[in-house]
Amino acid sequence: MNPRFHAAIGEATNRLRTSDVTGATAAIQRALAGRGSMPSAASDGGTRSGDNPEAPPARGLRAILQKLRQEQASFVHAPSHGDTVTDDARDGEKVRAHRFQSAAGSVAYKLYVPSDHAGRELALVMMLHGCTQNPNDFARGTRMNALADEFGLIVAYPSQPKSANAQGCWNWFDPRHQQRGAGEPAVLAGLAQELASEFKIDRKRVFVAGLSAGGAMADVLASTHPDVFSAAGIHSGLPHGAARDVMSAFAAMKGNAKVTAQGRSPIRKIIFHGTADATVHPSNGRAVFDLAGSAQGKPAEFQTDAVINGKRVTRSLIGHGDAPARVEHWLIHGGGHAWSGGDRGGSYTDETGPDASREMVRFFLET
Repeated sequence: MNPRFHAAIGEATNRLRTSDVTGATAAIQRALAGRGSMPSAASDGGTRSGDNPEAPPARGLRAILQKLRQEQASFVHAPSHGDTVTDDARDGEKVRAHRFQSAAGSVAYKLYVPSDHAGRELALVMMLHGCTQNPNDFARGTRMNALADEFGLIVAYPSQPKSANAQGCWNWFDPRHQQRGAGEPAVLAGLAQELASEFKIDRKRVFVAGLSAGGAMADVLASTHPDVFSAAGIHSGLPHGAARDVMSAFAAMKGNAKVTAQGRSPIRKIIFHGTADATVHPSNGRAVFDLAGSAQGKPAEFQTDAVINGKRVTRSLIGHGDAPARVEHWLIHGGGHAWSGGDRGGSYTDETGPDASREMVRFFLET
């Protein structure tokens, strides 16, 4: 366990013994933010991914498996830094700051709209940042705006204020924010519905993705609002219902989550997690996968290994024959608590390994 992470456990426990709930909460939130425990791209020993050939779109499980048998790594394309346009200043009028207001509450967000969106069949992707991050940082690190131009995506980046959580974390572990009709899930789902209506986007093309606390909240939304989102991407996150307070959140992050059927959801999911994640134990990613599979009646599971941009990846899929996978789980061997294939200009990113953003978009748009 990371020494700082361990120290935070001790501090929180001692403060609770003296009834210092506020201090204990602050200690746990520092741990939830992963301060000092985040392996960087450099510490992972990675190198820049370079220009890998982009694979033709694979349709269905059989096609994917056949492709992997033929080529161990070439089905992933990781764009170079020169291809990336994510910064507000460079995106210009493509990015606008907005605020969504509803009866359940309000949220500020950044919105990326491709300049050629008129006349295209659009999709909506809501991106939920992790603790200590913000929309600009998350957009830069994930390179999602470049993919928005390529695939016709409207991308929303909600911002969690420190007034709601001292570390800017989405409150996935708080029962007030785990149910339909109230709290953060209601606000975020309402925002997605408003944007889908504004841009005339079919519900089948409305998606949510997130990292860490954002990934956990993405799974909450997948469970509470399957009528709003048709697929979810969970990177280094936890399953819905894994915690009910800050102490159980701490336990869940260590790999001691008490997972229940609350985390089941009928919508499609793609999960990324690193085996060397010292902030959120990789068992949480597997728990999301297993719960998602059980919600599908546990159809056939397929598994394959590949080496992608220097990282060994175990990819598990659940689905039926030639149909797109219902659930995908990407276990990145040696990967830390960082967005796989991300841009070093953003926080909590690892340039090596598969391009999580591109794979999520591919998964979302498969029909």
